[in-house]
Amino acid sequence: MNKEQKQSVIENIMTRRSIRNFTGQSIIPDDLHTILAAGMSGPSCADVRDWSFIIVTNKEMLGKMADANGRYADPLRNAAMGILVCGDLQRAFKGAEDYWIIDCSIAAQNMILCAHSLGIGSVWLGTWPQMERVKEQAKLFKLPEHIIPHSVLAFGYPAEKEQRNVKDFDDSRIHMEQW
Repeated sequence: MNKEQKQSVIENIMTRRSIRNFTGQSIIPDDLHTILAAGMSGPSCADVRDWSFIIVTNKEMLGKMADANGRYADPLRNAAMGILVCGDLQRAFKGAEDYWIIDCSIAAQNMILCAHSLGIGSVWLGTWPQMERVKEQAKLFKLPEHIIPHSVLAFGYPAEKEQRNVKDFDDSRIHMEQW
């Protein structure tokens, strides 16, 4: 990886922000594929890849997803696309089944970072461990018992100017060698 590529990765991580207002522009299939491939490229416990993704572009269904996830999920209503990230308990690593939660978090973060690098805005909308949200999303998508909703991601082209949050780095959170 050359210096420009390294800077590009670092800049992408440092400049990503949650976007809650989107234009009406659709996401092209190649970009969707790239976003999904990024989600599938992250590490998972023992490489079991215990996640699945449901892609939603239908506006009515995006509204129902927002309703199922509560008032903070309103960005779905004007998103070009939503992705429900789900854990698959049948694929989860035996003896450490709860790692599906971390595996899904990594996949979601990879998709959000990838979208940002493509000029697509996104926002993570928590589902797990709010069990009412989990139940409502599972009901909405008629999920089998072994598929557990983890998070909802809203994607679209930003209709707002991204705001740089200068308070990101906090020295008080760093402890060297011991607490």
